[in-house]
Amino acid sequence: MSKTTTPKKPSKSKATQTPTVDLSLADVYGQVRVVIERVSPELDGGRFPIKAIPGDTIQVEADIFADGHDYVSARLLYRAPHEKHWQETPMHKLENDRWAGAFSVEQVGRYQYTLEAWVDHIGSWQHELDLKVRDGQRVTSELLAGATLAEGMAHRAGSQVGNAHDQTELYRIAELFRNPDAYDEAVQVALGDAFHQLAEQYPERQHPARYSRELGVEVDRARAGFSTWYCLFPRSASMTEGKHGTFRDVERLLPRIAGMGFDVLYLPPIHPIGTAHRKGKNNSVTCLPGEPGVPYGIGSAEGGHDAIHPELGTVEDFKHLIAIARNYDMEVAMDLAIQCSPDHPWATEHPEWFKKRPDGSIQYAENPPKKYQDIYPVWFETEDWRNLWVEMKRVLLLWASWGVRIVRVDNPHTKPFAFWEWVIAEVKKEFPDMIFLSEAFTRPKVMQQLAKRGFAHSYTYYTWRNSKTELMEYMTELTATNGQPDAMRYYFRPNFWPTTHDINPYILQSGHEPQFLIRYFLAATLSSNYGIYGPSFELMEHVPNAGKEEFLNSEKYEIKHWDWDRTNKLTYLITLTNRIRRENPALQQTNNLTFCRIDDDHIMAYLKTAGDNRLLTIVNLDAYNRRAGMVQVPIWQLGIDGNTTYVVHDLLTGARYNWKGEWNYVELDPYMLPMHLFRIEL
Repeated sequence: MSKTTTPKKPSKSKATQTPTVDLSLADVYGQVRVVIERVSPELDGGRFPIKAIPGDTIQVEADIFADGHDYVSARLLYRAPHEKHWQETPMHKLENDRWAGAFSVEQVGRYQYTLEAWVDHIGSWQHELDLKVRDGQRVTSELLAGATLAEGMAHRAGSQVGNAHDQTELYRIAELFRNPDAYDEAVQVALGDAFHQLAEQYPERQHPARYSRELGVEVDRARAGFSTWYCLFPRSASMTEGKHGTFRDVERLLPRIAGMGFDVLYLPPIHPIGTAHRKGKNNSVTCLPGEPGVPYGIGSAEGGHDAIHPELGTVEDFKHLIAIARNYDMEVAMDLAIQCSPDHPWATEHPEWFKKRPDGSIQYAENPPKKYQDIYPVWFETEDWRNLWVEMKRVLLLWASWGVRIVRVDNPHTKPFAFWEWVIAEVKKEFPDMIFLSEAFTRPKVMQQLAKRGFAHSYTYYTWRNSKTELMEYMTELTATNGQPDAMRYYFRPNFWPTTHDINPYILQSGHEPQFLIRYFLAATLSSNYGIYGPSFELMEHVPNAGKEEFLNSEKYEIKHWDWDRTNKLTYLITLTNRIRRENPALQQTNNLTFCRIDDDHIMAYLKTAGDNRLLTIVNLDAYNRRAGMVQVPIWQLGIDGNTTYVVHDLLTGARYNWKGEWNYVELDPYMLPMHLFRIEL
């Protein structure tokens, strides 16, 4: 029996087959001809926002191009916090298909920006028309095409309120392009600036390309960009030797501190201090009767991070200090140290927040060879991490309710990045004016990640950058782009400190006055945010704990009695420099830095400008010897002709000098004053 088969249907020829197309892909990309790539600034593919303060201009660049020879138009799109609709501003072409645009930020909060570009058929038409007219060709047909373009522009003008005049004018132009008796006038109008401007205002956006990401700008309030910090331990604020200071004592110091030009008063932890394993003088494991302990050993029967050390005062006293400080245009910054004394309430209420050793005891904090027997580190890998995070948020919101708007965070690099991103964002939902400073002297990438995750300020390596080469390389790393869309200048705001209550750098351990002047002045003029460890630095405390970058008789372990009435050359320089900083916008920025050539490895010169405010700083880094040299002033950057005489006005001494051309002579004696701060005046 033979097998029966069903005959196959004849197949279509290759010429008649319908191509298979992923329609979802074609709908998005099929007619889009423009490419947008290499957007700058853009942090980690848009994962993190860049930083700004109100009034900043955000400069955005990108590579934008299309196939063929048609013209391209591009717009920078942006929107302020809580805005639903995009605003836009034109981008202009630089070179080699690189485009640039800018927008200003005015509000605190998160801005967004992206880019859109399309083939500019109107611009391409104008260009082609111009070439043909120059070649002597008659362009009647091209004008008819232009009439259609003009009508499209008129339609778009009519869809916008208040543009009726432009709509009428564009319809008139369309009629003109179609009128063979007005040929010469039509050509003139088609190639004129007025029509070009209308085309820019009412572009034909056929098949625009939108950048695939919406990027962010975190806009902090002005003090995030410009601030001057003064650190003091409130318990050392008493005028009476041997007496524990109080918040009221700190209030009596506010006129002095504000008079020196500081606007942030930073207080190390002000909470109850534990007694278990309390440390004595110079970190001794034996605590003698009456010794106050370390403020970072937080927590006792009186409470923890949500309580005030009773010898300092009450919560109401602290609120009063904050209110009085505001009268001097100062803010009080608190210190968040996420660690506990064994006496902290958390140790008994939440033992799961602390890592236990095999014998069941809690391991105290260590940073070998350093040991902190009086401190329990909080264990962020606990199974109860959610409640731990919520508790830290509660503490910060409580501080904010007291009036605190600046928080310096101790050792944030020992806590999870994800925690900081979450808690900072949560706090700023309710208090968008909150500023967080990261005290992380650790590996570069860790410090940078903390800044990306939300810290408005960051401690830096400035404390250990001493030579001209070191300083120039470090400042270039902090402020330059070097072509990188995620350069540090976009997100890392440095806060320079010559010393801290933890660090007594080797370069200052001699106590040599000119060295203190130099290190202070560099911090105050290189960075728009800087701070000093209060009376210790003013009085040039320098005696080290032998062989270490620490202070002997450190204030962390004892109450100090400072001579608050004493002044010296450094005090005078601090007061004068802070006044100059307030009066000159060029010193209120960090990234506006240009180094100037001077052929001496011990003299550093740098220019900062803000509009017409132009400051040239010259510092002798040799604290022991007079130095001299010729400094090259970048007059081409300042718009000064080589034959023009200009004045350099030393804002520190009041002296004025007439200079001419690029190269001019300077000489600095460290025992007199190892720096110039010239304002360039025409």
